[in-house]
Amino acid sequence: MSQIDKPLARGTWSGKWALITGASAGIGVALAEELAAGGTKLVLTARRKDRLDELARRLTATYKTTTEVFPADLADSNAPEKIFAFTKEKNLEIELLINNAGFGQYGELHSVETQRLLDMVQVNCHAVVHLTRLFLPEMIARRRGDILILASTASFQAVPYISTYAATKAFDLLFAEGLAEEMKPYGIRICALCPGSTESEFAAVAGQEKFLRKAETAEKVAHTGLQALAAGRSYVISGLGNYLGAHGERLVPRRLVTKIAAGMFKPEKK
Repeated sequence: MSQIDKPLARGTWSGKWALITGASAGIGVALAEELAAGGTKLVLTARRKDRLDELARRLTATYKTTTEVFPADLADSNAPEKIFAFTKEKNLEIELLINNAGFGQYGELHSVETQRLLDMVQVNCHAVVHLTRLFLPEMIARRRGDILILASTASFQAVPYISTYAATKAFDLLFAEGLAEEMKPYGIRICALCPGSTESEFAAVAGQEKFLRKAETAEKVAHTGLQALAAGRSYVISGLGNYLGAHGERLVPRRLVTKIAAGMFKPEKK
């Protein structure tokens, strides 16, 4: 259990159902942990059923909360519909949707497998829009509901050598910010969570381990996101250094920012 104080979930989502994508590792696990500690009932979905089952057992035993598991790969364009159908079959009223699933890939674009890039857009963008569109009408009908979308500090500028990933996260940020304003009349809160380097499997999966510096804990990032969502913020950057870095770039020409990023991320010559 993290030492981070966890009072907000109990008052905000206690007794309600939350659905978390990408719940088998990293920030997804930390989000599930904090919400379970506050009495939230959970639907956990990700590719790896064994990890989901293990997490569900632990959360149920530790916090006595109700947990459902539905394995799904969001690289499959039919997965959002299947997840939604599962919640309908179980008669679960999802009041908090967390679009957490996502991945990146480091390297020059032409060296990355084409399907890997297309799957990245599918998971990071298409699935986020699809799931949001599926669950939003019922939230509007109830005049309440919350959606947390995982963006990134990479949302704020182009990042050579992870160009596709940064572009998908820029999409997530702008989608969340626009939708947050759009949904205010219906009493629905939407927030983009923008973490920087985080202690998770993300860097290993993306092939970016050597760039992992000053990483925040997944628990810290998860708490920051839930706190901002509960406060009605449309986006939040986790970590003061990340905040200053993201907004400091606005004072510098975009081309220069991209050039500096390219120098930082450029692959070493072999």
